[in-house]
Amino acid sequence: MTLRLKVNLIVGALTILFVAAVLALQLRSMRESVNEEVVAANRVATQLLQRNAWLYAAQGTPAILAYLQGIGRVRSNEIVLFDAQGQELYRSPPSTYKAGRDAPDWFERLIAPRPSMQSIAFPGGKLVMQSNASRAAVDAWDYVLVLTFGAVVLLVVVNALVFWLVGRTLRPFGQIVGALEALEAGRFDAALPPLAGTEAALIGAAFNRMVGRLRQNIETERRAALAESRLSDNRELTRWIERQLEQERRLIAHELHDELGQSVTAMHSMAVSIAQRVRGLDTQAEQAARTIADESSRLYEAMQGIIPRLAPLVLDNFGLADALADLVERTRRSQPSVTIDLQVELIDARLGGDAALALYRGAQEGMTNALRHGRATHIRVELRRDADAALLSVIDDGQGLPADPPASGHHGLRWLAERTEGLGGTFHVADRAPRGVELQVRLPLEAAAPATLAVARAA
Repeated sequence: MTLRLKVNLIVGALTILFVAAVLALQLRSMRESVNEEVVAANRVATQLLQRNAWLYAAQGTPAILAYLQGIGRVRSNEIVLFDAQGQELYRSPPSTYKAGRDAPDWFERLIAPRPSMQSIAFPGGKLVMQSNASRAAVDAWDYVLVLTFGAVVLLVVVNALVFWLVGRTLRPFGQIVGALEALEAGRFDAALPPLAGTEAALIGAAFNRMVGRLRQNIETERRAALAESRLSDNRELTRWIERQLEQERRLIAHELHDELGQSVTAMHSMAVSIAQRVRGLDTQAEQAARTIADESSRLYEAMQGIIPRLAPLVLDNFGLADALADLVERTRRSQPSVTIDLQVELIDARLGGDAALALYRGAQEGMTNALRHGRATHIRVELRRDADAALLSVIDDGQGLPADPPASGHHGLRWLAERTEGLGGTFHVADRAPRGVELQVRLPLEAAAPATLAVARAA
């Protein structure tokens, strides 16, 4: 049901109630008027006949009969003359007013009072007067018909006028509905012109503001989706570059270990051999040979320090636990004043190569930052199982994170966070009370096996 029809029905119902109330009041007024008219007429007729009936009755029945025939009908009263035996001698003629028409019986019962009857007895007969409200009821019925016809016309005119006015008033709302349907169909360029009426104008302005904000939000979401897509592409490219770098690092580490390492070892062996052969024969040559041997040894040690930073070959050959143990041991040798604890308690699950490398790089980054930036004196490295994930923690007692880190700093932490999130894990680094920093890398395990790897090493 439309709003226009609802308003028309409401107005129609109110009009009908108003007309019904007016008709009820009119009926009440007509009933009182008819009652007053009939009662008054009956009283007048009674007084008239009482005064004259005895005069004419003394002259005999023919005289009173002639008198009654002369006066005919007295307003809304019927006059009947009876003789001493009760036979009807005379009845007043019917009224000529609106002759042949009568109001409906139900209406006459509703509007007319109860008939009243007056009787005058005299020698030789009796005169009976009975009120008759039929003509007054006809008048009232005609008035009701006119009033009803006027009410119907009024109802039709009012409803037609209301229907037209409501339609004109609600016309802007049709435009609003059309704009909403266009918006629902995906036309986000829908707009409403200035609408007539205060409420419609406010709704139209609010709709235009809503559509404008919706377009802005859609544009923002489109740009965000495009940026997210580009970011995803960049992350994929970054992961591919990382894999290529790791492969290149492994190749370089293998080349250093296999080729350059053997060459340096051979140089050291040959220099030592030369120094032994020329001992006591050529002091200058012996000194040069020993210098070459010493430099070869330092080069070999430096190369052995570079190889784990390029690619942890121990991780590929022996696994994550041994790689972490090797990392801690090398750090202890290079930082003898720092206490480093290592604890590994991990279900020997199928950690992927990328996940194992990320955990190793996390330990490496955490220890490097603790020593280089935090000036820590005690570092604890823990690797344990946490539900269906491997959790690496690096805790130090250093100076903590800087309050205002440089814009170009902590690239290693950002790289580690990106790498961890790319593997479906979580990364967290924060200050630790009362001092120090705690770094956590959590990566999901691929599968669990029954064997348990438990390695605990303390300083």
